[in-house]
This record gives sequence, C-alpha cells and structure tokens, in this order.
Amino acid sequence: MRTQRLFLLLDILRSSRRPISAAALAGRLGVSQRTAYRDLSALAQMGAPVRGEPGLGYQLERGYFLPPIRLEREEFESLVMAVKLLAARGDQRLAQAAQAALGKIRAVTAEDGEGAAERSYHAHSSASALAGGRPFLGPLRQAIRHRNKVALGYCDLDDRPSRRTVRALGLTAFDTVWLFTGWCELRQDFRNFRLDRIVSARALPGRFPPEQGKELTDYLRTL
Repeated sequence: MRTQRLFLLLDILRSSRRPISAAALAGRLGVSQRTAYRDLSALAQMGAPVRGEPGLGYQLERGYFLPPIRLEREEFESLVMAVKLLAARGDQRLAQAAQAALGKIRAVTAEDGEGAAERSYHAHSSASALAGGRPFLGPLRQAIRHRNKVALGYCDLDDRPSRRTVRALGLTAFDTVWLFTGWCELRQDFRNFRLDRIVSARALPGRFPPEQGKELTDYLRTL
C-alpha cells in the first residue's frame, strides 16, 4: 500500500508545474499531513530530488527521470482512444506524432492484452469542416509554439473576406471543426477563427512579447 502511495506521490509531483503544499498532497493521497511529510522524506532518502519545505510546498527538480510504470487497463484504453481521435482529426504530422507517442506508451507499459485494446478502439472523421482546415494546422501549431503573429486571410460565415494580424494563442478541436484562438489586432480583442474558413495563414517573423490582457490565460478567464 505504501509503495503504491509513493508512486502516486511521485506522479503528482511530476505532473505539477508549481510547488504543492503538504496539506494539498495529503488530501490527494487520502492520508494525514504527517504521513505526507513522512512519504516526502522517504522519497528524498531514496534519491528522488524532492525540493521544498513546510509552508512553501514541494516539487520535483526538473529533468528527473521516473522509471516506467504500469498503467491500469482503463488508463491505457483512454490513451489509445485519445491518440486515435487526435490522429483522425489532425493533419498528417499530428497523426504521425500521435502514433509515435502511442508506441512509446506501449513500450513502457508492456501489459498483456494491450494489442487487443488497440484493435478494439477506432476513431474516424468524415466531417468536411475538419478536412478543410487541416492544411493550416501545421503552420498554426508552429506559430503558437514560437509565439508568432499570423497574417490571416479569413472568410466569415456570411462569406465576407477580411485580412487580420493575429497573435497565435491556441487551437481547439470540436466535433466538426477546429478553432484557432488569437488576439486580433484589427478588433483589439480575442477572436476565434474556424480553420475551414481560413483562406491563408502566414507566420510573421519575430516573437510577440507577453502582454497582460492578451494571453490565452486572459481569454480563458472570459469564458
């Protein structure tokens, strides 16, 4: 039981970008705060680079490599479905990356019956909207990754054309369409653009700097 709890504690610390208090860790683990402190101490004694102190929070040092872990069958099946949905709804590069990721997951789980899980779950997309937007997925992903502005040619639902300069912030896949979210300099506000309505998309040179009120986190707070 304690071994499983220590692995779970490692997983929680690894997945968190910010320090987590001992009280929060105890709540996640379903134990007392005193037990959480003991478990943190045990991890440190075993060589895990746990950094932190009471009152501030705990986290793992960056770059720490965790050994392969076994996934529960439903956990593996959920990953299979997620990967296959992404492969069905994305462009070719995204599909290839999804399949490569699945191969890495498969390599470290090595559990009997996983091949059957992969054969049993499938995902397909015949939506014309998704197909129409796929050519722009790659350039927009690159722009988001590198914080580029995008020169966008767009045709709205009333077939009115426009040209925008947009700070590339995010992408969202819905059932029948991908949405590109950005800060539109023409409207001085956040806007969502359907990929199947985009006529052209060209990343502009240079990175746009962080600016309060124009980041994806700011947009998400408006939802």
